[in-house]
Amino acid sequence: MRVLIVEDEGYLAEAIQTVLRRESIAADVALDGTAAHETLSHTSYDIVILDRDLPGMHGDDLCAWIAQELPETRVLMLTAAGGMQQKVDGFSIGADDYLAKPFDFPELIARLNALKRRTTPALPPILEAHGVTLDPFRREVFRKGRYVKLSRKEFAVLRVLMEASGGVVSAEQLLQRAWDENADPFSNAIRVTVSTLRKRLGEPPFIHTVPGSGYRVGSPEMPHA
Repeated sequence: MRVLIVEDEGYLAEAIQTVLRRESIAADVALDGTAAHETLSHTSYDIVILDRDLPGMHGDDLCAWIAQELPETRVLMLTAAGGMQQKVDGFSIGADDYLAKPFDFPELIARLNALKRRTTPALPPILEAHGVTLDPFRREVFRKGRYVKLSRKEFAVLRVLMEASGGVVSAEQLLQRAWDENADPFSNAIRVTVSTLRKRLGEPPFIHTVPGSGYRVGSPEMPHA
């Protein structure tokens, strides 16, 4: 999952980013609406955490633009005003969920995971494939009942691969979905992370390289589609 945090209070934006990264969620920050609009114009995100009262492009205007131009991107709107009318207004301009400040970080994480499951096609709460089970909420992975201890980045990569349901995920897609905007596209981070992840998952191989295309999960005999 990749999230853009649009929040003009720098300390809060940094706190949210830190919490999300601890949950293996790639998170970038934009401190005003104009910067967020520019970032969203060239980078894909699953969810935007959007403060309503922003300098530059107002949060309401940015939300409406996302709903119109980026229909697959979900918006979790943050605001200091938690009244019913404010919520109705937020939903009417395209917000998918609403969270009033102050809020608890566990609730924020739960809402992000719930929004992620609303993507098309809908994703199950727990991902399972060929004996491997991944629970996004508990951040736990098991293989045939054996607990697999993973780093945050390994967990993020495995989640992206399993969400593809056996489809091929390119290195570029992995970089975009599991790393933040500071990742070096010319580094060998993806290859190293996938290699380590394979070792942790054990035999038989669960992650397979599709030459010239990327990676997929599943049994070796699956077609390279």
